[in-house]
Amino acid sequence: MKKSILAAVAASLLSSAAIAKTTIIHAGQLLAVPGDKPLKERSIFIEDGVITDVREGYVQEGSASVIDLKDSFVMPGLMDMHVHLQGELGPTNDSDALKMSKQLMQMRSQMYAMRTLKAGFTTVRDVGSSPQEMYAMRDAINNGWIDGPRIIAAGGVGITGGHADISGVSPELMAFHDEKNKTVCDGPYDCRRATRHAIKYGADLIKITSTGGVLTDRATGTGQQMEMDELKEVVQAAKRMGRKVASHAHQEAGIIAALEAGVDSIEHGSYAGPASHKLFKRSGAYLVPTLLAGDTVVQMAKNTEILTEAQKEKAIRVGNDMKGNFAKAVDAGVKIAFGTDTGVSKHGDNAREAVLMHQAGMDTMSIIQSATVNAADLLGMTDSIGTLEVGKQADIIATDGSPLADIEELLDVDFVMKGGKVFVQ
Repeated sequence: MKKSILAAVAASLLSSAAIAKTTIIHAGQLLAVPGDKPLKERSIFIEDGVITDVREGYVQEGSASVIDLKDSFVMPGLMDMHVHLQGELGPTNDSDALKMSKQLMQMRSQMYAMRTLKAGFTTVRDVGSSPQEMYAMRDAINNGWIDGPRIIAAGGVGITGGHADISGVSPELMAFHDEKNKTVCDGPYDCRRATRHAIKYGADLIKITSTGGVLTDRATGTGQQMEMDELKEVVQAAKRMGRKVASHAHQEAGIIAALEAGVDSIEHGSYAGPASHKLFKRSGAYLVPTLLAGDTVVQMAKNTEILTEAQKEKAIRVGNDMKGNFAKAVDAGVKIAFGTDTGVSKHGDNAREAVLMHQAGMDTMSIIQSATVNAADLLGMTDSIGTLEVGKQADIIATDGSPLADIEELLDVDFVMKGGKVFVQ
């Protein structure tokens, strides 16, 4: 008799503990699956950071805590597929590089990461930072030691003198950098080695630079720089080891070469045209447009002395051309994944990309899809993020009004939850 009473009491306590861990969100409007019609008056059940149920009406259950978002538009957390969390383009970049310790840089990176998270971006792909420091922050966030967005961190592979290589400093500093950099390569087999090296040391994906770049501080243009044999070796080496490849690319020849080599995404794609549109659609690769970076550097080139003359010429030309060519890619049916190149622009302003995409002619639902379901697909993480369905991570944001009606609602996110933990309310 006593045993049965004790068992009943224990079961009751366990049941109470389970209910106490449950959080219920009452959502006035719920865009559970971007692309589908928003639902009204729904209750989202969350346990241990995972969505366990979505029910009609405003349900209350036992001692579960309730978050009242009845007057809000609720949707999945946004994702940015192109950020650089370790810096921000500005007048002190050169002195910061010389004076700031790696440890202090890491502290600043965490600040930028939190600005990003509080802006509603619960997952980011960092595609260009000092790798070991970024891998450490990624792992610390995954372990719950610090807060921040979920980070998918790239290892960079590029050619000597290309966009991924050091520029704009003295020969002595470049030589010092060269001694340490094991992922600058030349020729196919050396680029294969560099790719394997990046993966060995922790890369979630590989970032390559098939063309020159705007912010490279040398007048080497924005055309193709990596050769086809180098591109193919990087992609094959990465895919042999289960890693995707993203390619920075501006001019169309470099875009086409990267797509033919088998990359998973093109970053910027500033001069994508009909020939590359066909390859995008044939391969299933995504375009990550980064219109915000283009807009930012045009303003910097015209109104500040932050950029050098070599950078200014490229910034004005490329930045002014990006929006129109993006619109053509959308019209052609190219798959789009949201990305900003934040670090060029200010951290926390990521949603301005959505406004620029809308100004270029993309409809609001497609923009939201690009930052949720499409981004999750590009990451290969559709089983855990991108929609608000049972079994998915509770990465949830809310705005006062519907961003489907006014995309600028994303500039002022009022509620942010990542993995069941609330960061903005």
